[in-house]
Amino acid sequence: MGEKMAEEEFPNTTHESFNVTLHTALVVTTKLVLPTPGKPILPVQTGEQAQQEEQSSGMTIFFSLLVLAICIILVHLLIRYRLHFLPESVAVVSLGILMGAVIKIIEFKKLANWKEEEMFRPNMFFLLLLPPIIFESGYSLHKGNFFQNIGSITLFAVFGTAISAFVVGGGIYFLGQADVISKLNMTDSFAFGSLISAVDPVATIAIFNALHVDPVLNMLVFGESILNDAVSIVLTNTAEGLTRKNMSDVSGWQTFLQALDYFLKMFFGSAALGTLTGLISALVLKHIDLRKTPSLEFGMMIIFAYLPYGLAEGISLSGIMAILFSGIVMSHYTHHNLSPVTQILMQQTLRTVAFLCETCVFAFLGLSIFSFPHKFEISFVIWCIVLVLFGRAVNIFPLSYLLNFFRDHKITPKMMFIMWFSGLRGAIPYALSLHLDLEPMEKRQLIGTTTIVIVLFTILLLGGSTMPLIRLMDIEDAKARRRNKKDVNLSKTEKMGNTVESEHLSELTEEEYEAHYIRRQDLKGFMWLDAKYLNPFFTRRLTQEDLHHGRIQMKTLTNKWYEEVRQGPSGSEDDEQELL
Repeated sequence: MGEKMAEEEFPNTTHESFNVTLHTALVVTTKLVLPTPGKPILPVQTGEQAQQEEQSSGMTIFFSLLVLAICIILVHLLIRYRLHFLPESVAVVSLGILMGAVIKIIEFKKLANWKEEEMFRPNMFFLLLLPPIIFESGYSLHKGNFFQNIGSITLFAVFGTAISAFVVGGGIYFLGQADVISKLNMTDSFAFGSLISAVDPVATIAIFNALHVDPVLNMLVFGESILNDAVSIVLTNTAEGLTRKNMSDVSGWQTFLQALDYFLKMFFGSAALGTLTGLISALVLKHIDLRKTPSLEFGMMIIFAYLPYGLAEGISLSGIMAILFSGIVMSHYTHHNLSPVTQILMQQTLRTVAFLCETCVFAFLGLSIFSFPHKFEISFVIWCIVLVLFGRAVNIFPLSYLLNFFRDHKITPKMMFIMWFSGLRGAIPYALSLHLDLEPMEKRQLIGTTTIVIVLFTILLLGGSTMPLIRLMDIEDAKARRRNKKDVNLSKTEKMGNTVESEHLSELTEEEYEAHYIRRQDLKGFMWLDAKYLNPFFTRRLTQEDLHHGRIQMKTLTNKWYEEVRQGPSGSEDDEQELL
């Protein structure tokens, strides 16, 4: 009927031409009104499949908790029997290797099959384990010598890591082209160079603390390692982004510019997002006084701690970089707006969670010796170790000499050597190697196996020889040397449980803050700007009444805890005297 009406309106139009015109109009209209396809919805598992997935996840959680429990018992035995000379990370990795061997024997005897449970999942690492570790690292950087050395730390962490990545990646690429080792293309070589440049000197920092080495050396190594992790992850993501694109028609210079553009956007965008989130948390907890309800205050801190990670990942930025800068800012500003109870609670909770996450990662690193499908190539491993050590040297020594032109506290040649030697590799390179989407599978296995070997080599060999090297080079403090001849404690956990960092507790009133910071004449640059303007704007200065209330609150909680201990079923006068 519509066609007849149209013929009446257009009598000179033939039937066939009208159909063609109508068809064309319908096609054009359809193209215009079709909505833009949205993101694909992931399939939801139901029925028996969902039940099997739930059972598998439950067994994975059970296995992970069992491994953690065994590792905690091991750390307890190290502390109880005063085996302080052995770093906990080395002990946990060794235990993981032993557990992996036992599981492999059980599977060989066909007594059980735990292959799926013992496999390390990179998504679990990046979503659950790594964020608390990185946030706690940033949150612990509250001491003034970090900000006094922020320029040197940033230079080592950003430019030094990039230099190391280019040296290792370029070396692997050109050695492959010369048929010395297995061939990798440029982007894969740079991805491996980036991931293997992430340093994790856990054992070295424990030795530094035990021997009381130069605090500047301690902070340079510690601060660089924290920022370095985030930079290494961003560099690896940059290489992966180039791999996904079709770069066959793009010149090398254009590839470099695209990689630089992507890195700068990821780095500065993520850092800005984390910094902004930390500053917002400071203002929120400054103007919304939750100090009289520590549970709500603590809950708000936990939300702000994980918030930048989820937001950054959701908008295609680096969640690790965002959560790191958020932790640094929240430690410097937000922490001082909390009640004393929440301040202590945050310290201990973050330390405990980070310890559990680190322990889990190191244990699975040892388990991977037997659970991961390997491809071992001796020439590839040896050349990679040589390039890693050389890349670290090209990073540390030239930049240190450059920085000495601008530093009052010079970086001595001994300190440079220790910084080079302390470039241990840890959990992050291992997880990144499993996260790489490389084809074919043999290439992925080669990268994973080589990464595991390098991590174990640096942790067991370099980490185990750091203490005698420091004493041989006479780096430790003279007073500490006499004290440490009898007992050297490398237990990070024991020190973590025995101390509450009182310098991180905010107990300065308005008058005390002004006398302690603002009137000082030696503050320069950012330290002066922070003390004069930023800190007063983002933090709440305590009144005498606030200080009195906080001390009463702490005393009340302590007395309540002591009363509960006294009323316990096993309480006795001898126990009370020992406790006192």
